[in-house]
Amino acid sequence: MDLEVTQQHLLRELAARYGVAPASARVVFAPYRICPLGAHIDHQLGTVTAMAIDRGVLLAYAPSAAREVRLSSLEFAGEMRFELDRPGAPQPGDWGNYVRGAVQALTRKGYTLSRGLVGVITGPWSEGGLSSSAAVGVACLLALEDGNALRVAAEENILLDQAIENDYLGLKNGILDQSGILLSRRDHLTLVDCATNQHELVPLTQPVGAWSILLAFSGLKQALTGTDYNRRVAECAAAARILLDAAERSEAKALLGCVRESEYAEHKRKLPHPLDLRAAHFFSEVERVRQGVMAWSKGDLPLFGRLMTESGESSIRNYQCGSPPLVDLYELLVRCPGVYGARFSGAGFRGCCVALVNEAAAQQIAEAITPAYARRQPALAAQASVEICHSEDGARFLAGPLGQSIKDEG
Repeated sequence: MDLEVTQQHLLRELAARYGVAPASARVVFAPYRICPLGAHIDHQLGTVTAMAIDRGVLLAYAPSAAREVRLSSLEFAGEMRFELDRPGAPQPGDWGNYVRGAVQALTRKGYTLSRGLVGVITGPWSEGGLSSSAAVGVACLLALEDGNALRVAAEENILLDQAIENDYLGLKNGILDQSGILLSRRDHLTLVDCATNQHELVPLTQPVGAWSILLAFSGLKQALTGTDYNRRVAECAAAARILLDAAERSEAKALLGCVRESEYAEHKRKLPHPLDLRAAHFFSEVERVRQGVMAWSKGDLPLFGRLMTESGESSIRNYQCGSPPLVDLYELLVRCPGVYGARFSGAGFRGCCVALVNEAAAQQIAEAITPAYARRQPALAAQASVEICHSEDGARFLAGPLGQSIKDEG
């Protein structure tokens, strides 16, 4: 994704569609994210890792004196148009849900929105696995805040973007996606403690060689709210309640992150099936994150990759979230020479797999995966693709008066 080329294209479209001169426009970039380790534990207050990639959502916009939002997309037909005071209810399958949700999240938090905006947005790969929806939400939040002269720290925007999905759309996710999008830095692992909302940027020191991120897309395009995502969250909470009751401890909210490892070891046999599997995934993934952070800080990419592969295996066996096409991609990737490790990217019910690969072998891996996947999933082959990416800084303004990273601005 060439940010400069895409930015100039958006500015031309903004001028053609809304009459906004490029000198008066702003452009914000919200990258997509991957989660190398920490799968499915953010909503249980676990510690997770994230990394932004050099693909994402770009929004070219200008504040409007009118109290309405008018947005159009390069990928979707029609225009999203509504008044700030009446964003309306979410519409099934509508990309405009995220800007409506952003307005609601800001106003419910007590922020005053007196100016709307006009804009044009673009972002590939809407099929899932990279938190493209959260990136759209972040871009819309930042544009609305900028247009209304609101100074909102990155940490608060994480919670505002989570509110779009939790409160407006009904998806019970944690803060992994938003943290990766807003906080990441190139060649760093973003470590997020979902219990405290604290984060740390872990640099990669003395790696064994050049590396790339390979994304293998399955072609599945079903929304998370139509999968078992929320059911898995509920199962984790049910497991936590049994463990806490067995330990004779009460918590305001039963989540696996509230259960001590010693309590889990003592009482795990009391968990019925499949709650035992959900807890097994949580506690083993917590340990993989611990080991992975140490491996990353030492530049041990082979060990880090092996932990990613183990995470993928636990997602399939214990969390039971892998659809057959995603499992096929995972199995193909982990068998490829030059792949350090792989796992599902996102919830695993649709979307893609992510692999950490030796950069010298990346193109060869991509060329091998494509026909192999087509043989296993011929019905999805035409929609599937493989892309080679790299790590990237988090959300930031590319044009306009701010022109700096969101973290620095906040």
